[in-house]
Amino acid sequence: MSSAGRPVAAVTGGAGELGFAICRRLARAGMLPVMLDRDAARLSERAAALEAEFGLPPSHIALDLVAADAAARAMEQIAQRHGRLDCLVNNAGLSAGHQIASISLADWEAVMRINLTVPMLLAHAAMRFWRAQGSGSIVNMASRTWLSGAGPAYTASKAGLVGLTRSLAVQLGEFNVTVNAVAPSYVRSAFNSQSGPETERRHLRLGVLSRLATPEDVANAVAFLASGEARFITGEVLHVAGGAQLAGRPQSVAPEGQA
Repeated sequence: MSSAGRPVAAVTGGAGELGFAICRRLARAGMLPVMLDRDAARLSERAAALEAEFGLPPSHIALDLVAADAAARAMEQIAQRHGRLDCLVNNAGLSAGHQIASISLADWEAVMRINLTVPMLLAHAAMRFWRAQGSGSIVNMASRTWLSGAGPAYTASKAGLVGLTRSLAVQLGEFNVTVNAVAPSYVRSAFNSQSGPETERRHLRLGVLSRLATPEDVANAVAFLASGEARFITGEVLHVAGGAQLAGRPQSVAPEGQA
């Protein structure tokens, strides 16, 4: 399929490890990923990698999403280059101010801006496409912590993002736009591995499966919700958490017939 015939997906934080895994998975599903990220150098590297793998140079937009006019500028560039938008993946995120005793107002506002306000602004700016197309999808990157708690700003922002997901699902339904959230647990990545093996062991104990999530696990969930196979699913939260969204790991189960 040529690039002209592909549905278009905008992925924020597209140059990061998780964002790039999402872009690769969407490209494999036949979509054209438009990577949005403030790291222009890494965007160019990721674009070259996608071109080498799929023979399709993806579109990428280098901009800081927290700028007041960033959402409108991003959608204008997508309109000029592609003339359509089929999926918006709000993947970019930030975590800061982990303890209530020491969190600053600047920490709180920075996390809320990128994790909650930017997805709202991008959805608002994307209305230009969906009113005309009569179809589309949004996939918001939430977190398992919306159910259990982590840093106050991060948890509040992700819980708010779930609320925004449900609100947008109601308001955009008339345009046949589905809006869902993916809520991963701790993802095994190069960035997260810097926190050390004890952190991984602690997160492994939270789930009921015997491994941690990979970026590809999360990307597969995003690709499903962005696909036509999920066109009657909206307002939902899909946990990619290995059971960590449950109460906790059960005790060992004795073989059948034994007490």
